[in-house]
Amino acid sequence: MAAKSIEHWLEDIRLLNEEGHSLAVALRALLQRQFQPLEEEIKYGGLLFASGPHFCGVFVYRQHVSLEFGHGAAIADALGLLEGSGKLRRHLKLRSLDDIASKQVAHYLALGLAAAQSAEGPP
Repeated sequence: MAAKSIEHWLEDIRLLNEEGHSLAVALRALLQRQFQPLEEEIKYGGLLFASGPHFCGVFVYRQHVSLEFGHGAAIADALGLLEGSGKLRRHLKLRSLDDIASKQVAHYLALGLAAAQSAEGPP
């Protein structure tokens, strides 16, 4: 989706939830630094990311930001920080910018992409 639409989504979030906006912007910047190529699109009310396969999304709620992994159930979660019990998805709940480091988001992003790539199979 066009960058302008993403910018509009971020502006809407900023008007409603300043902390959520800060987290969404920081997560987006981390993803942009960590993955090339990286595609972004607004879907399901959040910002979805793909680097090859779609592998994660950022969703802003009133009390937290959820970093969702579409194939999160396949992640070997040695740190035990992922939440959720569905068939496929898992997520990290982030409540402050400090959670990005303390919940080792960069580590989980790499695991999330690897799980999505494994689920997609060989090219």
